[in-house]
Order: sequence, then C-alpha cells, then structure tokens
Amino acid sequence: MKLLAFGVVLLGCLRAFVTCDYQVAALYEIRMHLNDDDGVLKDWKDNQITPCNWENVICQENKVISITLSSRGLAGVLSPSIAKLTTLQQLTLDGNTIGGGIPEALGNLSSLTTLNLGRNIFNGSIPDSLGRLQKLKNLDLSENVLTGEIPISLSNLSSLNEINLSGNSLKGEIPKRLLQVVQYNKHNVVFLFSYTGNHLNCSRYSTTPCERGTTKAGPKTKSILWAFAVISSLLAVIFSFLFCFGWIKFRKLRKGKSSLMDRSKGNAHRNEETVWAIEGNNPEFTFFEFSEVLEATNNFAVENKLGQGGFGPVYKGQFPNGLDIAVKRLASHSGQGLIEFKNEVQLIAKLQHKNLVRLLGCCSQGEEKMLIYEYLLNKSLDFFIFDETRRTSLNWDRRLVIIEGIAQGLLYLHELSRLRVIHRDVKASNILLDSKMNPKISDFGLAKIFSSNDTEGNTKTVVGTYGYMAPEYASEGLFSTKSDVFSFGVLILEIITGKRNSGFHKYGSFLNLLGYAWHVWEERRWFVLVDASLAASGCTLEMMRCINIALLCVQENATDRPNMSDVVAMLSSKSVALPEPKHPGYFHVRVANEEALQLQSHTVPMTRLSLDHTVDSFELTSGR
Repeated sequence: MKLLAFGVVLLGCLRAFVTCDYQVAALYEIRMHLNDDDGVLKDWKDNQITPCNWENVICQENKVISITLSSRGLAGVLSPSIAKLTTLQQLTLDGNTIGGGIPEALGNLSSLTTLNLGRNIFNGSIPDSLGRLQKLKNLDLSENVLTGEIPISLSNLSSLNEINLSGNSLKGEIPKRLLQVVQYNKHNVVFLFSYTGNHLNCSRYSTTPCERGTTKAGPKTKSILWAFAVISSLLAVIFSFLFCFGWIKFRKLRKGKSSLMDRSKGNAHRNEETVWAIEGNNPEFTFFEFSEVLEATNNFAVENKLGQGGFGPVYKGQFPNGLDIAVKRLASHSGQGLIEFKNEVQLIAKLQHKNLVRLLGCCSQGEEKMLIYEYLLNKSLDFFIFDETRRTSLNWDRRLVIIEGIAQGLLYLHELSRLRVIHRDVKASNILLDSKMNPKISDFGLAKIFSSNDTEGNTKTVVGTYGYMAPEYASEGLFSTKSDVFSFGVLILEIITGKRNSGFHKYGSFLNLLGYAWHVWEERRWFVLVDASLAASGCTLEMMRCINIALLCVQENATDRPNMSDVVAMLSSKSVALPEPKHPGYFHVRVANEEALQLQSHTVPMTRLSLDHTVDSFELTSGR
C-alpha cells in the first residue's frame, strides 16, 4: 500500500511538472520576442519547473490564468506562443510600445475574459479569430495603429460588456450587435463602448452617432441628456449674441483711445503669440524677454557660439537659476529663417517625447526672433560618427540605442502624436545627444503637419539635405512619411560605417554609400561596411540585421519601404525574419569625373534633382 501511495504521489508530481513545462516554454518564447530594457521579465527563464512564482504571472491550481504587464516599458512583438497558455483568463499589456500584428492565435484562448492591448503600436487588422472568445467580457485595443474593418465575428461575443477600439484608423461599419449599446439586467446597464478617433460609418441599424465616447445610459438618462443638450444650445446662442453685441461696442470705444494703441506697440512681440496660433496649451512653454536672453548668453558672446545653420547662429546660455539653454537666433537677412521660426514654434511646442529636443520657449521682439531649447551636452551625432577619434567612444551597444531612439522619435511624429508630422530633414546633424548619449531629433523648421487622414504631400520648392533626400522628393517634390523612412535608412548606414553618404565615391565608382552598401550586401560581404572600431570587437548578426533594415528603408520605391512602426518592431525583435531588400534609390548613379563633382552635405533649397539611369551621370540644378 505504501508503495502504491508513493506511486500516486510521484505520478501527481510528474503530472504537475508536465503541466508547467509547456507554460514555462511558452512564457520564455514570449519574453524572447519582447524588448525588456528594465528587466521586468528577468524571472521568465526556460530552465524553471513552474512559472507560478514569477512576477506578473498569476496561477490557479498550478496553471497560468493571468499575465499583467501594464506600462512596463516593453517593446517588440507579441509571440503567437501566447496561445499555448490555454488556461489564460486575463492578458493585460496596455501602455507599452509593443508592435506588429495582433496574433491570430489569441482566438484559441477559450478561457480568456479580459484582453487589454491598448496604448501600444499594434498594426494591421483586428484578427477575425477574436470572435471565438465566447467568455470574453472586456476587450481594449484602443490607441494603436490598427486598420481595416471591425470583424463581424465580434458580434458573436455574447459575454462582452465592454469594448474600446478608439484611437485607431478603423473604417467601415460597426457590426449590428456592437451598436446595441444599452443592454439590461435586473440591476443596471452593463454594456460600455468606445469607437472615437476612427473613420467608421454609421450602420443602417444605428440610431446614434458611430463615433462617441464610452457610454453608460438607460432610456431615462437619454431623455435627460437630450433635454440638457437643447437647453445648452439655447443658452449658447443667447450668450453668443450678447458677446458679439458687447464686442462691437468695445471696438467702437477702443478706436478713440490712442493711449491703448501706444501701449500695444511696446508689447508687439506679445501680439505675435496670437497671430502664430501657438494655443498656449503647453504650460512648460515660455515667452522670454529679450533682456533675459541677452543676459543668459552674455550679449551673444563669441565664446558662447555653438554653431551656425541656415536659420542663423546658435548660442549657449544660462539663466540665473542655473538652467543651461541653447538659443537659436534668426539671422536678420534670412527670409527662409522667419518661416522656419514660425513653423517650429507652432509645431514643436505641441510635441513632447523623450526622443525629441525640448523647446523651452521663444523670444520675439522687433526683428529679433529666437528659439530657446534645452542645452544638450554632447552636441550632435555628426560631431561623433564622422570623426575618426570621437566615434571610437561609441561602441555598438551605444550606437544601437541611438538608432532605436531615433526610430522611436520618428514613430511618435508619424503615428503616435496628436499631429501627423513629416520632418523632411532627418540627418546626423539634426540628432542631438544628451549627457547619457540618448538621441533627440531637432530642427523642425522644414517639417510639415498633416491631418490623420493624409499621408503625403507635394511641393514645388524642394528643401532638405543632399544625401538624405528620398528620390521621389528630390526629383518630383513628393514627400510622405516614407521620405523620412528613407532618410532614417541613410542615417543607420552612416552610424554603422562612420562615413557620410554624400561623396562616398572613394569606393570604386559609386557616388554614395547606398550603392556601395547594396553592392556588398548582394555579395554577402556586409561586414566590410562595419566601422573599424566596431569590427575589432567582432561583427555580430545584430549589425547585419541593422544593415538589412537600413536597406529596406532606402529602397527606391516608396511603397516598398516599411513604415516606422514596422521598423521599430524589426529593431525590437531579433527573432523575426527580415525580408530581402530591393535595390536602393540612386543605385544606378555613377561618378564620371570625381574632380568635376564635389558634393557637400549642406541644406539648400532645390528646384530639380534629375537622375539618368541609362548613362553614368548625375545632374543637379539648384535655384531659389
């Protein structure tokens, strides 16, 4: 009997071990697809017997039922191995930067009651398989970059009482079942929904607007809301009439008071705040007095000058409270600079991201126009990577952090901010480095703002920097988010090689780095691109992946290039297979006479940049 009892206990232990072993393997696979800089998943190892004592994992009867990883700084992609956790009831990953597509395999988690993937960068369509989750009560996919239509299969989720799909780019109709907003039980209304921020059409079954906030209302509440809306509208009309009447009288009285006009002249620079529509919605943005800036820079002393750009000179300064600043001062003769100044004030004051340089404020008094930035100790990226000595201080890990940081900043501009911004001048000198060598994108003077529905534009005046311009922009004036992706690809190659793209014809007959990089990639000799200071420590597959991603970004046709959410996902995951790139832009261009052609990397306006792919020539015509 004792032997039999021992056998039963042993069988139970073995059974528990087998039960947990597949869970350990699944969770470890999930971890390997995620970028965990903060070590949140350090416990998730493949040599453990059970995952039930791991942080962020909850078990019941030795089976994983909950994974909670809200706002833990995770990136990468969600592995389909999640479907192996068949007993999972709650999956909460909101508030990270996890990208890629939502795995179809999630539809196999038949016990799932809560699925929260909100506030990430998931792209693609909502998987039809989610309609199989019959126990699902709460579904949150909000604030991602999802596209396509809402699957009709979600109508089958009979247990669903809360759904949030807001802040995506979904289109089409909302399924009928998901428009039946009000459901009753004996206690209260139980169905909550939100579809705002999409491009959805009203279904023929809908009696309410499609895009609206989360709602919780019964018939009585609806009547009260309608009455409140009518009364509010009437009050608004009356108030508007009284306001207009009072404003007209005020304007008449104001005409005869020259003293007010004289006083307004002394504050002309304050009036410009309204003209430029800065909105004043950023409490950290300040309008500085000219005397403050003058004192901070020691009257723009020569020894405080940091550099010179197309906008004008840049000076280092320090306010009395010890805050170091960088002052970009508009040159009086720069007509283009005034446009850039207004553009940058309007734009960057509304953007906040750790990989964008922070604009503290501006100063405008008479002809003096200045932008006041945070001061970044380590200057710009080109100061390091194009210098034989200084770039040795950038090991591979640091260069990879810089590449990933720039990618995150561009993703924010293109898809995650409340504006859709195309920078149009992404280059090494516009990437500033803080005290920890973290990158920050700067100089938004040439940037373009689009609505969430637009993705590209056209201009007759091409402005930018030789060597970083996408072919379609340089030759036809067509720019889009894919133009920035092209520039980013060039930047990756420059960071890896330590060489400028422009004037790279020291290697054979190739005019630029792109052609040479493609040439050695096809010959499987990618390692010759790696900077000598990096090659000494051994060329890694990580370097090869970055070169592959760079070549995907600089493909000649814009439609072939990935968007920035794809790029971030590829950089974050080391296990996802990368496609083979097609040939880059300017690949067919050759140099016929090196002495006759000397291209410098500087920013100028251009009217035409034509490429002849049938002969070995390169024609560039510049104008104003």
